[in-house]
Amino acid sequence: MNQLNLFIELTRLKKPIGFMLLFWPCAWGLTLAYDFSSNLNKYFLYLILFFFGSVLMRSAGCIVNDIFDREFDAKVFRTKNRPIASGDVSIKLGIFYALTLCLLALLVLLNFNLFTIVLALGSMPLAFTYPLMKRYTYWPQLFLGITFNYGLILGWTSVESQISLIPIIFYIGAIFWTLGYDTIYGYQDIKDDEIIGLKSTSIKFKGKAKKFLFICYSIHLILFVIGGYLMKFHFSYYLLMFIPLIHLFFYQIKFFDFKDSKSCLKAFKSNNLFGLIIFLNILILKNI
Repeated sequence: MNQLNLFIELTRLKKPIGFMLLFWPCAWGLTLAYDFSSNLNKYFLYLILFFFGSVLMRSAGCIVNDIFDREFDAKVFRTKNRPIASGDVSIKLGIFYALTLCLLALLVLLNFNLFTIVLALGSMPLAFTYPLMKRYTYWPQLFLGITFNYGLILGWTSVESQISLIPIIFYIGAIFWTLGYDTIYGYQDIKDDEIIGLKSTSIKFKGKAKKFLFICYSIHLILFVIGGYLMKFHFSYYLLMFIPLIHLFFYQIKFFDFKDSKSCLKAFKSNNLFGLIIFLNILILKNI
């Protein structure tokens, strides 16, 4: 039971916000591409597969992140008790867990078409080198956005078996969404990160956080509006986009306090609701 608890702690399974933020772009891409006049069983099957794939890959990513960051985590108050940083789980066991999770994720991936499989495998180097970026650049959140939203492309290609301009526009828009919410997340550890020499957009835009978030979220919404136009969505799509607009600008930006870690975490977690809202908007408009 102790090993099971350590595994759950290591993979953050008690913190679903991480794998949900990985899942929502997959669901967006799949829903954008799917023809709902055809068999719905395939849609729900793919949705379930993307969900399990998101859980497995996020869990593996957490382990790899903790292995790379074990020395830094030990110096940060919020992360010092993580299993690898504290020594409760060995690096060898962590690697074994990560490889097992990746193998299970591969079994999920094999249910999709060849083009999607190749694209997904091609993203692996970026996914597992992301934790190193905070050592060399103030833009690790950008690399996270590129990685975390890659599922939007995979969701699209799982149906279309090819890439077009539309999913790329939505993908870039989603990257700016992640750039914003992970900057908020980074303010929880900003004091410790500055002391130990790690970099982030939270540090780079310290004192200008809300302006930076305004720019990121504005670009995100503009690109999603352009994407909706190219999809020839009904006019109601643009009205429905006022809901995520209000969430981003009048909840996250207005009410989060970068000096209060609890406020940052609350604003960050609210992006799960945001992901659901966007998903429902697309789902509704695809069926009008």
